[in-house]
Amino acid sequence: MDFNFLSFTHSLLRYGVLLTVLFAFVVSLRGWLMGRPILTGERIATIIAMVLCHIQLVVGLILYLQNLSAFNRMEGVHQRFWKFEHIGTMILAIALITVGRMLSKRAKEESAKQRMIAITYGIGLALMLMATPWPFKEVGHGLGWL
Repeated sequence: MDFNFLSFTHSLLRYGVLLTVLFAFVVSLRGWLMGRPILTGERIATIIAMVLCHIQLVVGLILYLQNLSAFNRMEGVHQRFWKFEHIGTMILAIALITVGRMLSKRAKEESAKQRMIAITYGIGLALMLMATPWPFKEVGHGLGWL
């Protein structure tokens, strides 16, 4: 596969992942605070967010393996970020989102379902935002928004 296509796909998909995780987090938080059951559309949103996270992870792992030698040539903050922080934090965030979705499926009470999604998706979203190489961060400088 072409590196540029994968890199572009990974960069573009980040917005879909962040938006769907944010949406699932907000509607679950709202449902939890209002004490109402999880609605079908909200459940579908949590599933779509999780699936997009997994697709993003697969594309990211392919990119990681393709760029491992380039990461070894980097120095300091950039090497640490790309070799450890970015991939490690993203795997943790996606695992958290996946576990939250699975635990919410098993919960007996509707409020527990909403709470589990709100907490795990919220923490996962925060981790993703922290570990994304945004153009205004040192490690993302020069990468652009796409």
